[in-house]
Amino acid sequence: MDFYGRKSLFSFITEERNAPQELNDQELQFSPPRPVKNAPIQFNGRVIAPIQTSANMVAYQEMNDQELQFSPPRPSTTHSSKLTTLLPPSSPESPWTLSPHRTPSPSLLYHCIASLHRHEGNIYSIAVSKGIVFTGSESNRIRAWKQPDCMERGCLKARSGEIRAILAYGNILFSAHKDLKIRVWNFAVSDNFRAKKVLTLPKRSSFLMFPRPNTQQHKDCVSCLAYYHAEGLLYTGSYDKTVKVWRVSDKKCVDSFVAHEDSVNALLVNQDDGCVFTCSVDGSVKLWRRVYRENSHTLTMTLKFQQSPVNALALSSYFNNCFLYSGSSDGTINFWEKEKFSGRFNHGGFLQGHRFAVLCLVAIEKLLFSGSEDTTIRVWRREEGSYLHECLAVLDGHRGPVRCLAACLEMEKVVMGFLVYSASLDQTFKVWRVKVLPEEKRYLDYREVSDSRSRVMEYEMSPVLSPSWVKKKLKGDYFQ
Repeated sequence: MDFYGRKSLFSFITEERNAPQELNDQELQFSPPRPVKNAPIQFNGRVIAPIQTSANMVAYQEMNDQELQFSPPRPSTTHSSKLTTLLPPSSPESPWTLSPHRTPSPSLLYHCIASLHRHEGNIYSIAVSKGIVFTGSESNRIRAWKQPDCMERGCLKARSGEIRAILAYGNILFSAHKDLKIRVWNFAVSDNFRAKKVLTLPKRSSFLMFPRPNTQQHKDCVSCLAYYHAEGLLYTGSYDKTVKVWRVSDKKCVDSFVAHEDSVNALLVNQDDGCVFTCSVDGSVKLWRRVYRENSHTLTMTLKFQQSPVNALALSSYFNNCFLYSGSSDGTINFWEKEKFSGRFNHGGFLQGHRFAVLCLVAIEKLLFSGSEDTTIRVWRREEGSYLHECLAVLDGHRGPVRCLAACLEMEKVVMGFLVYSASLDQTFKVWRVKVLPEEKRYLDYREVSDSRSRVMEYEMSPVLSPSWVKKKLKGDYFQ
């Protein structure tokens, strides 16, 4: 794809970085789906009850009629006539949308349960912890929302805005701001949401009258965060090509190294062994390890298979299997499997489906969620004991590039459920409830499978971009 070159995402971010930071207090508009009648779904003779509308959601809507806009979820592409005979009957009033993708057996159900629209600016980062969803944007406020209905619980206000990255662990929240500093917050979840800033990295100079330039501070935008729980180490990646390691307990920067030849886009830490993974615009994915009994890090492996920039990373550790995923600007998702004895990562292949750049990835259990510039979110499932990945669904509610994702588990008795949070450059934030039904093996006629794939290709070739995003894209030449 020559049209989508090296600076696809970052040229847009550079222009957005120069936008005004002052925003109105009423920045977000909450638009939950229209209430519908509770109609059950039949699956193999069993009845699956749909999600009931909570009472507090109704009360919240009645109190804020003037601030709310109701927008029903966008219906997915219809199935072919041959495949509909294999699908379970569904009520026209059901709130669930069957996946339009690939498998004739409905192994996944999804539904957009809430949608927020931001009148000015974009949401750049999402974090989830303790039943609270945090969103960072161009504003100097980090918004806190209650799961799963996204009622606002409060906000955390800082002196600097343009919050490119946030990370939550337990009752601790880390945030990276435009002033190149990282702020650490403590929050408490009870009847009233409370949060307090506990420290700022790097720490301020003691000579207030004659402040000195801080050599420990990043020289450019802090793009990503990762936290190693066992050692209390915070990793920060930046567009200045470096990765810095902070010991939170004493606010010290214990290591700093040049990780790539270009901007660092994402990083993560394997909580099992402390290995650090980084990716960059230079098209590489690197594996780093801490030197024994030291704070310094050494490069162990360089994984590089294409010239396209790598935008996102995700690590899936499920039972004894460990897979690393990377999303690139050419629309592919590469993956590597970790050898159990040597610890080496071997390339297992790549996933194709997205038409444009993959901007974000989230791995949870055996599922992988990928957000793309083609406005869609794809749900992938890896088969146990193999490299085979199946695309279970395409979530197509956004009308602009999907900038960031977050997901958490929502278990039920028989069905495994997930809550997925997505933010797009169309200035919307959506909440999806995804349910994965038990796997069933079916033997299909070859002509039926071929017909389903042709329908899928027809669906994939027509992403719907918002007119405002297309206008920005053409005017700014973001992808030249």
